[in-house]
This record gives sequence, structure tokens and C-alpha cells, in this order.
Amino acid sequence: MTIGEVAKQAGLRASAIRFYEKSGLLPKPVRSGGQRRYERGILERLAVLERAKDCGFTLEEVRTLFNGFRGEVPLSKRWQSLARKKIAELDALTERIGVMRGLLERAERCRCLDFEECGRRILGSRKGTP
Repeated sequence: MTIGEVAKQAGLRASAIRFYEKSGLLPKPVRSGGQRRYERGILERLAVLERAKDCGFTLEEVRTLFNGFRGEVPLSKRWQSLARKKIAELDALTERIGVMRGLLERAERCRCLDFEECGRRILGSRKGTP
């Protein structure tokens, strides 16, 4: 398959496929007449790559999924390992978002006239005073 055929079937741009190759996420294809020629298995690998991106994995995490384990480690174990870490990150982010929401809701109720008054109120709330 040519890069154009792969791109069309995968729903990606050819430039994305070249980027993934350059990043080490896809194996280098054979070349015929100067053109990249891919085996059908590339579509499945791209599907896994896109799923990982949809899960919020960074390119480095996707690289770990593909290349960061011993060869005999099944893909399911790789997914599970990385998923546990990503879920922990999401839990921490969820907590942080809750704190931010609370602060923003307080900011919506702000009636301060100037920075000094606002600063005093912030400092007072940190000390546990109203």
C-alpha cells in the first residue's frame, strides 16, 4: 500500500504517518521506486496509535506502549500498565479541577473594590478567618 492509500484508509494525513515514522512509532516501510510501501498490518498499528492518543497518551507514552517493554510482554499487559498510570493522573487532575472550580465560584461572588481588600480577604481565608 502507498502512503496515500494508508492515509485514506486510516483517516489520517500522509504527513501524520511520516511524522509517526520519524518519531519511531511506526516501522520504516520498504521503498519501491522511491515510494513508501506498507504492509496491511500498518492499519492495525495506526488504529492502536490513534486509540492511545484518544486516551490522552502523550507521544512518549505511545512510544512506551509500542517499544518500551520487552518483546514478549503481551499488548494487554502494556495497555494495563500505562492505563493505571494515566487513570492516576486523571484522578489527580479531577481533584485539582474541583479545587479550581471552588476557587472560581468564590471569585464569581467577589465584591472587593481593590487589590488590597481582595488580598486581605485571601490572606484571611488562608489563616482560617472569614
